[in-house]
Amino acid sequence: MTIDSTVIDTPIGPLSVLAGPDGAVRAAGFTPDPATLLPLVHPGLRGDLRPRGDLGPVNRAVVSYLDGDLTAIDPVPVQQHTGGAFMAHAWQVLRDVPAGEPVTYTGFAARAGRPAAVRAAAAACARNAAALFVPCHRVLRTDGTLGGYRWGLQVKTWLLGHERHSDSKPTPAMLPIDATVG
Repeated sequence: MTIDSTVIDTPIGPLSVLAGPDGAVRAAGFTPDPATLLPLVHPGLRGDLRPRGDLGPVNRAVVSYLDGDLTAIDPVPVQQHTGGAFMAHAWQVLRDVPAGEPVTYTGFAARAGRPAAVRAAAAACARNAAALFVPCHRVLRTDGTLGGYRWGLQVKTWLLGHERHSDSKPTPAMLPIDATVG
């Protein structure tokens, strides 16, 4: 099996994307080297990397998102190995969190139908291989601070700021963004 890979320039740095033969994103992350994403892909979904300059709809969606159409990434198909029904459901719930309206881990667990499963919700974020397309950057600690992010807090801060400021109408219920880790 062959996996197509590309690197897309973004204001916060290069975004590498791996896509399967059907065009579904299997992994994405803010790194200049797509090969570093391969270990994040389940062994059953891995293949030899084939560099491509453009992945068509995936590239167009990212460019549109960066240009302010924050919903452009929503219809891009994603394929990850779930590791169970809760993980698959949690990743879908993450895809339904609107841009500019981050949630806490507690809120994310509740949206996923398991309000007491805050650690499982956090694990879903940590195991997410398809950054941006499954927007785990939209999940914050209960106190509103950033928490962690595989691609660094600067990237998470930028993404949240982009989503907050790309919308013409402010969201009064939005949680404060604080770059401290504690």
